[in-house]
Amino acid sequence: MNNILVTGGNGQLGSELKELASNFPDYNFLFTDVSNLDITAHKEVRLFVERNNINVIINCAAYTAVDKAESEPEIPDAINHLAVANFAQIAKDKNIKLIHISTDYVFDGTNNKPYLETDTPNPQSVYGKTKLDGELAMRKINPANSIIIRTSWVYSRFGNNFLKTMLRLAETRDEISVVADQIGSPTSATDLAKAILTILPMVHNKTVEIFHYSNEGLCSWYDFAKAIFEIKGISIKVNAIESSQYPTPAERPFYSVLNKKKFKIMYQIKIPYWKTSLE
Repeated sequence: MNNILVTGGNGQLGSELKELASNFPDYNFLFTDVSNLDITAHKEVRLFVERNNINVIINCAAYTAVDKAESEPEIPDAINHLAVANFAQIAKDKNIKLIHISTDYVFDGTNNKPYLETDTPNPQSVYGKTKLDGELAMRKINPANSIIIRTSWVYSRFGNNFLKTMLRLAETRDEISVVADQIGSPTSATDLAKAILTILPMVHNKTVEIFHYSNEGLCSWYDFAKAIFEIKGISIKVNAIESSQYPTPAERPFYSVLNKKKFKIMYQIKIPYWKTSLE
């Protein structure tokens, strides 16, 4: 029996993994969040892993308040960096598989083609920097049979995300403005969760490998919003604006499309088109 620790169990991805758990009877899932396992308490995490005979860690936990991170950098550093380093050390010491979820925000967004895993990261925000620091720590410790999956623009039925924000705004407004000069790929947390559980038995590597996963295709946040309203049949005026018209504390990458070729070839996974999954 594989005992799988899933951190961030009540977040978007963790909740989708929970929904799928019954389809994998050979796996014993232990879903945790900050209420029953504080991942910044390193000794407690190690004890939890030992007591529960954990074979696999899927780290979905993250500090994702991108703008708020600019004013309290020590908190995202503890969660996105130092906790990941601790997981990596435990994985190495205990010979445990570790799957860690990272982000497109490790890039600066100046590319003119989809980012490869080998492209040089250059985060422009505290959030992006702490996520990259977590990646670097994991790669330095280098636990075997462990991977990093970078993803982007994640949405789900659960948690807080762009999809749910748009639907909430549409309840009280006849018109909204959405940024049209940031380009990426919306990612269904359902698709990502299915992909993780599908590849789990196939993760066998001596050094930490990085993979990119998002839904196929690309769009702007404006395009994403328009698609949401069209699919739901909601009549609302959507205005396209530039990022400069909607200033935020944290800088976002203008182009953060991820190249998924390595993931698709390695694991023979077909990735759905973003609008198909959105529907």
